[in-house]
Amino acid sequence: MSAGRPRTRLRLPAWTTTLHGKFAAFVIVMCCVLATVVGVLVHVLVGRQAESQARSAALSRLDSVAAAYVAGEPLGRDAAVDPADLPAPLRAMALRGERGTQLADHRGRPAMWAVTPADGKALAVHLDYSRRAAAIRGLDRTIVGSSAFAIALTLAVGLFGVSRITRRLHHTAQVARRISTGDLDARVDDPRVLCAPFAQDETAAVAAALDAMAATLQTKLHSEQRFTADVAHELRTPLTGLRIAAELLPPGRPAELVRDRIRTMSRLTEDLLEISRLDAEVEQADIEVHQLGPLAERAVLATGLQAEVRTERDTRVETDQRRLQRVLGNLVSNAHGHGRPPVLLTVDGRVITVRDHGDGYPGHLLDHGPQRFRSRSGGGRKTGHGLGLTIAMGQARVLGATLRFSNAPDGGAVAELVLPPSVPGPRRPPSSRTGSS
Repeated sequence: MSAGRPRTRLRLPAWTTTLHGKFAAFVIVMCCVLATVVGVLVHVLVGRQAESQARSAALSRLDSVAAAYVAGEPLGRDAAVDPADLPAPLRAMALRGERGTQLADHRGRPAMWAVTPADGKALAVHLDYSRRAAAIRGLDRTIVGSSAFAIALTLAVGLFGVSRITRRLHHTAQVARRISTGDLDARVDDPRVLCAPFAQDETAAVAAALDAMAATLQTKLHSEQRFTADVAHELRTPLTGLRIAAELLPPGRPAELVRDRIRTMSRLTEDLLEISRLDAEVEQADIEVHQLGPLAERAVLATGLQAEVRTERDTRVETDQRRLQRVLGNLVSNAHGHGRPPVLLTVDGRVITVRDHGDGYPGHLLDHGPQRFRSRSGGGRKTGHGLGLTIAMGQARVLGATLRFSNAPDGGAVAELVLPPSVPGPRRPPSSRTGSS
């Protein structure tokens, strides 16, 4: 059995997903339904009333014509016996000896017919119905026009009211996005929150909840930053003492292990201090003009690790040499520590890519970015404290660069650093000093 054709889902226009679009569609549909119902009711009632009046007038005229027929007097231009255009149902009624009326045409114009039997024939009267029909048509046009005007007015007033709500919601959403990017000082500050008459305002309630969440998050983050900085500072003194004491140990394997652990703890302490400074957002880049290719090569040499540097398209950039080398050094170290060689660093214009050939980044890092004290696992092992990529992300933010993480289709982790474009204006010449990470 052949596979069925895939279903094509109906895609609605983008405007239908907005509050404005939904409200406009709702107002238009409801107003059209209401206008149709009211218009039909008015049309039917007025039409029945007009027909009833025309029937009464036709029957009254028929009585006069019947009396004139019996007396042998002239019938008038609106009456005749067995007229040629008499509707067939009325002719049949007259032959059965019955009276009746019917709205039909007379010489191409609407007319109200009335008929009565007379000597085995049909005595008929027709009254012109054109004016009443024209009045009903005019009433229909008035109903349509007034309904269109009412819909437009209701829609305009409704959209004006909804736009005030949507503006406040858009502002709240913008503040939420700023908070999500790290701007914890952002607040909605809706003045309606403090006004008692607006206590039931849902939009103000959302704004108040967002401000309260941001304030709580900011307090907790500042407490964490202070704790991290305090711990790092407090660890410096005992580590200095341990380093001095380790130098007094006799040479041997135990002394080397102690010194290695002290160096590891010292690096961790310095990383914690650097993270606390980055979290406090007090760091500022020392911008100078540099040739990107040689700068990347120096960053790799400073790590003491093996990495192939390819410069596909070199360029001059305005950046902070020390911070950029710190970012690249951490990316290369992370590739060696958690991936597998060969490690490749590629410079292509303002884009620097660091790739290894290991198992790639884990899902949590791709979804949420680097998290401190949660490192990559590579080759069945888990090393480090997850601070290297966190520092690289923070330093990239100071540089105004974008750092993205992904996995290559054929395996391996890929870190892509995109430096910002140069800002027009006076530039400082390239620095002659060679910084180290």
